[in-house]
Amino acid sequence: MKDFRIEKLANNLLTYSVNIKKNDNILIEVLGEDGIPLAKELIKKAEELGAKPYFNIVNYELLRVMLQNGTEEQIKLYAKHDSQRMKDMDAYIGIKAVSNTSELSGISKEIMGLYNKYYTTQVHFEERVKNTKWCILRYPNDSMAQMCKMNKDEFEEFFFNVCNLDYSKMSKAMDSLKELLNKTDKVHILGEGTDLTFSVKGIPAEKYMGTFNIPDGEVATAPIKNSVNGYITYNTETTYNGILFNNIKFEFKDGKIIKATSNKTKELNEILDTDEGARYIGEFALGLNPYIEKPIGDTLFDEKIKGSFHFTPGDSLEESDNGNRSSIHWDIVNIQRPEYGGGEIYFDDVLVRKDGLFVLPELECLNPENLI
Repeated sequence: MKDFRIEKLANNLLTYSVNIKKNDNILIEVLGEDGIPLAKELIKKAEELGAKPYFNIVNYELLRVMLQNGTEEQIKLYAKHDSQRMKDMDAYIGIKAVSNTSELSGISKEIMGLYNKYYTTQVHFEERVKNTKWCILRYPNDSMAQMCKMNKDEFEEFFFNVCNLDYSKMSKAMDSLKELLNKTDKVHILGEGTDLTFSVKGIPAEKYMGTFNIPDGEVATAPIKNSVNGYITYNTETTYNGILFNNIKFEFKDGKIIKATSNKTKELNEILDTDEGARYIGEFALGLNPYIEKPIGDTLFDEKIKGSFHFTPGDSLEESDNGNRSSIHWDIVNIQRPEYGGGEIYFDDVLVRKDGLFVLPELECLNPENLI
């Protein structure tokens, strides 16, 4: 029996998210095999729309085996060929649905550093992000359902509610927040274990409403690189290079993370020492998706949690470029709803959001009940 939710999602991805056109070359990439049902629908729909679909499947078990004994030369050649294929594409949709989210754990930090630098940065940050119409998403499988502590049916209902949201409606509601951020100089964030100040003056704000990520729902900018001072304690778990971190706390002076602690302080600081830019912030964004209420351990969902913000060490976004460059971009989330400890965000000393809800009349359209 046909699942019309998949058909709707495929249609939205092609016609709204990447705005596919006749004769466009589009790469459908599946990370793990569980996303194949959506990939099949995307290929069929792309052909109906007159585009030329191509596909690639990345098996994480095989990737792990290759990387365990990989060399810099090998990773560079792997990146060279995938980068060339990406150059031939007008659009890209990436579907991640791996059966084991920790499949790449156990690989040495040196090899993962080489992979991030020569493969991820070259193929995705430099080529795909800058030169294609792209969108990335997850696909519901047993692994994700377990992360959410839901059964498969419950998780699928949650997933399709989140991903088939009316993002065009959300986009219009975001305009007022984007405009306000573009007028703002100083941002002040208060919360449990958090007292943070920085300036966003002159850094363009951008709205993310289903054209790059599904699910989506954030308005983002970046701090002036050297303006961040104070400290932040993140209240969600996050995984980087297969390592699970919690209770992350950063202390800043003139933009730089001068002290970093967590449940795995040594590994945390090794990541932050990847390069000079890793200890500076590349993104500040407010999460707005009304259907996403709690972290599931997947950044693509967690960074959109309603009433949250993320403060991201590493490379800055092209749309909100503060000049910071790094091979990492690590979206770490703090939730400010009352059940997570609450918190306040001020723009130029004016309270904008309290305990996860916007208090300015012109921004109330972004509160959850108005986006569903």
